[in-house]
Amino acid sequence: MTAAALAGELALPLFIVRLDALMTRFLGETASKLRLIFETVEKTRAVYLFDEFDSIGIARGAENDVGEMRRVLNSFLVFVENHRGNSVVVAATNHGHLLDRALFRRFDDIIELGLPTLALAEKTYRERLAGHRLPRLNFKKLAEASTGLSFAEITRVCEEAVKDMLLHSKSVISADVLFDIISQRRLFLEKRHG
Repeated sequence: MTAAALAGELALPLFIVRLDALMTRFLGETASKLRLIFETVEKTRAVYLFDEFDSIGIARGAENDVGEMRRVLNSFLVFVENHRGNSVVVAATNHGHLLDRALFRRFDDIIELGLPTLALAEKTYRERLAGHRLPRLNFKKLAEASTGLSFAEITRVCEEAVKDMLLHSKSVISADVLFDIISQRRLFLEKRHG
């Protein structure tokens, strides 16, 4: 969402680099594909998002370090270092602690998005649910119930509530549905991290 907002503010297209399509099993081919991406970065002004960046940016020398991925990371570091174009390169991860320290020196800014405050959670709900009928919805209680959820999780709650309304041909989004979805998201996160 941050990359999309950045692209919108700069009035630039957003290109998402699919790292799963970048990686191959053939020695050297992944780095060659990465070179092609950076040639495009130099030619075509845009915001380029490398999402789930830990898949190629993992610290060299880590326990699960693989030689080919080390070469890919080295190539990425060189390409970013030599980047002179007008494009913006964004790398995103939920696992910043796994990234190679050299990456932090190559990017101009490092932005850590923490969990929203109650006020920001409430604002996110208001903005994401704007335009839908919400009878007697207490946004403050909704934000309180969402303590510990990220902005992305809150956005997901809103999307699920709208989807529920549409699938069940309802004209309103009920508080019960929202609180139920919040509970489901919490259970999902606990199982994932538990």
